[in-house]
Amino acid sequence: MRFAPPNPSGPPLHLGHSRAAYLNDYYIRKYGGKYIIRIEDTDPKRITEENYQMLLSDVDWLGIQVSDIVYQSDRMDIYYAHCEQLIAMGGAYLCTCDSEIFRDLKNNKTECPCRGRSIEDNLSLWKDMLAGGVYHEGQITVRVKTDICHPDPAMRDFSIFRIVENTSHPPRCDARVFPLMNFSVAVDDHLLGMTHVIRGGKDHIANTRRQKYIYDYFGWEQPTYFHYGRMSIGDIVLSTSAMKAGIASGGEYSGWDDIHLGTLKAIARRGFSPEALRNAMVDIGIGQTDINFSWENLYAANKAIVDPIANRYFFVPDPVLCHIPPDVSEHTAHPLKNPNDETKGTRSLTFTGDIYLPRDELEDGRMLRLKDLFNVRVQKTDGGYSLEYSGDSLDEARAEHAQIVQWLPEDMAVGCMLHTPRGGIIEGGVCEPDVRTETDVVVQFERVGFARIDRASETEVSAYFAHK
Repeated sequence: MRFAPPNPSGPPLHLGHSRAAYLNDYYIRKYGGKYIIRIEDTDPKRITEENYQMLLSDVDWLGIQVSDIVYQSDRMDIYYAHCEQLIAMGGAYLCTCDSEIFRDLKNNKTECPCRGRSIEDNLSLWKDMLAGGVYHEGQITVRVKTDICHPDPAMRDFSIFRIVENTSHPPRCDARVFPLMNFSVAVDDHLLGMTHVIRGGKDHIANTRRQKYIYDYFGWEQPTYFHYGRMSIGDIVLSTSAMKAGIASGGEYSGWDDIHLGTLKAIARRGFSPEALRNAMVDIGIGQTDINFSWENLYAANKAIVDPIANRYFFVPDPVLCHIPPDVSEHTAHPLKNPNDETKGTRSLTFTGDIYLPRDELEDGRMLRLKDLFNVRVQKTDGGYSLEYSGDSLDEARAEHAQIVQWLPEDMAVGCMLHTPRGGIIEGGVCEPDVRTETDVVVQFERVGFARIDRASETEVSAYFAHK
C-alpha cells in the first residue's frame, strides 16, 4: 500500500491527510506487507527544500510503519522510458494544438489533427520535446489515446507529459519535461507492487478511470481501489491559499502550527497525541458516505491517552484577588499530582490570606468550596470581594450546593496565558509555579481542561488548550 502526501509546496499535512495515512497503516499492520510513502514532487514551480522537510517531519510525527520513501523526481528516466514505450505501441501521441483549440475539439467529440500522426513522427517529436530548444512550455504535450466520444470529457485524450520552464525551485532532478499525476501514479503503482490503494475523496474515482487506460495499454493488472467519502472538518482552516495568505500577512496566523489551523503541526501544538488521531481515523474507516469529522471523538480518544498520565494543576482564569480576614488559621492543601498514580506525590498550596479565584465564580453571599481546603462565603465590598471562612465541612458545602473551585495563593501565582482555538480567544490567568517544569507536556488544569505547556519563564507560562 502507499500514502502519497500532497506535493512539497506547502502547507504541511493536515487532518484530512491523516485519514489516508492511518487507514493504510492500519491494514499494513493487520495483514502485513509494505507501506510506501511516495513524494509526488513533479510540480517544480511550487516546491522548496523547506517544504520537503515539513512534509517528512509530519510523516515522522504520525508514527506510521514506513517501509520506504520514494521520490518521483528520482524516477524521471523510468517515466520517460514508459512514455516512449506507450508512444511506440500507438497508445499516446504528441499534441501541438493550442490548449483552447484542443478543448473545443474535445468537447465536441472531435479528434485533433495531431492524433493521426504516425508512430515514427510521434517518437521524433518526443525526442525533440526531451532535448529542449525546439518546444517550450505550453507548446507541446503528450496525450493518451482514449475514447474521444467518452461521455465524460475528462476521459478524452488526457495529457500525461508537459514542459515546465523558468522555475526557481526545481525538484531533486534537473529536468524540464515532467509527467502528470495520472501517468506517474499508474507507472509507480505497478512497478512498486501496489496491491490495494485507498484514495481520499470520491473525486479520485475519475483518476482511477483515467489510469485504467494506461494499465490496459501495458497489460497490467490494476490494484484494488477503495474510494472513501468526503470528510468535512467544520470551521477549522484547511485551505492552502487561506493558510498561506494568513501567514504571509504577519498577523492572522503565526505560522503553520497556529492553533486556528487544521495542520498536524497545529494539532500537535495543542497537545493531541498521534495515537489519539490514529484511533479517531481508524474508527471513521473507509466508508463511501460523506461525513462530518467529530471533534468530540478525537477529544475522547486523546483524553483516554493523556488522562492517566497528565499531572493536575490549578489554573485560575480571569483571576480576582480576594482577601480573607487574618483570624483564619493557616491551612495547607496537598492535592495529588495525579489521582491515577499516587507515587507522583502531592503539591503543596498554602493559604496565606490573599488568594486568586475565577471571576465567574464570585457572587455576593454565595458559598464556595476551595478545592482541597475549606469553605468560604463570598462578600462583595467597595474594593472588590472578601471571603468569610465557613468551616471545613464538605457535607455543609454539599448541603448548600457549593461549587468546588480552584484557587491560588497570591504569593505562588504565576501568570499564564491559555490560548484557545475558538474565535482567537486568549485567556489570561494564573497557575501553579510547578507548571513551569512541564514544558512540551500535556497537563490537566483542574475544572478547565487539558492543555499543552508551550513555553515557560520564571514569571510567565504560555499554554495551548486541547479539550475538556
